[in-house]
Amino acid sequence: MPAQAPAAARISISVTVSAVSESLARELYRDSGAAAWGVSPEAFLARLTVSVSARFASTPGGASSARDVDGYLRSLHIRDLALACGCAAGHDGAWEHFVREMRPALHAAARSIAPPDAARDLADSLYARLLGVDARGEQRRSLFDYYHGRARLSTWLRAVLAQRHVDELRQSARTVSLDAMDRPEPVSPAPPVDPHGAEQTTRIQRALDASIAALEPRDRLRLRMYYGEGLKLAAIGRLTGESEATVSRKLDRTRQAIRAGIEHRLREEHGMTADAIGECLSDAAGSVELEVRHLLTADDS
Repeated sequence: MPAQAPAAARISISVTVSAVSESLARELYRDSGAAAWGVSPEAFLARLTVSVSARFASTPGGASSARDVDGYLRSLHIRDLALACGCAAGHDGAWEHFVREMRPALHAAARSIAPPDAARDLADSLYARLLGVDARGEQRRSLFDYYHGRARLSTWLRAVLAQRHVDELRQSARTVSLDAMDRPEPVSPAPPVDPHGAEQTTRIQRALDASIAALEPRDRLRLRMYYGEGLKLAAIGRLTGESEATVSRKLDRTRQAIRAGIEHRLREEHGMTADAIGECLSDAAGSVELEVRHLLTADDS
């Protein structure tokens, strides 16, 4: 008897689990490469069943014949569907493959949708949701669970990214009152300008941005949860499937990589000496403009 679809994904229509041919399910499982991502035949059949249910949910009486179901299943992007299953289950190999293959296109899509200063955050927020983490760092259902294989995974991700951007714009618009929009901003005296300090801050900011952008998505996600959301190491570990010690070690490695990246860029792009770089980083760590104290301190335990 084929496995039943997860309760959270069931759709109440006439298409049942038995509508998916076991022989076809085995064929698609073999062709999808799902085994490489740790996905069992039962789990893959459950995902196929959910996809069939979603496809025929709006069809009166469900699918009219087994031929309809078989034709639909053969039209799916099954390798992408198998990858999504593996990622949703937290398989490291699946996630690494996803990042390697999808990351460039995903960031390019974010840059085409959002302003440059918001594109990276938009892409990172999607990574968090794909991993199964919400904006507060709390566990939630992975977005991969909503992918049914009808479009290519890259195409589906671009659509999700665009919808998230629209949702964020709408949410932002709702938080601004009409009175606030009409009220002029108060004018405060401009602080004294320090040309040398401003130039130094700009150099550090650019080097910091470039170093963080070069990180792997999971490394940036840990930084975001630890520094941005204030989560404890144990909480991050529960969300990423890592031990507290592993999270701590990887955060330390990421901080070192960021510092090394900043030093390299200051040396190569601005010709700064080791002493000048050390002084620059020391000043920046206490800067009001840059919240980088924990990232620039050499020994942050």
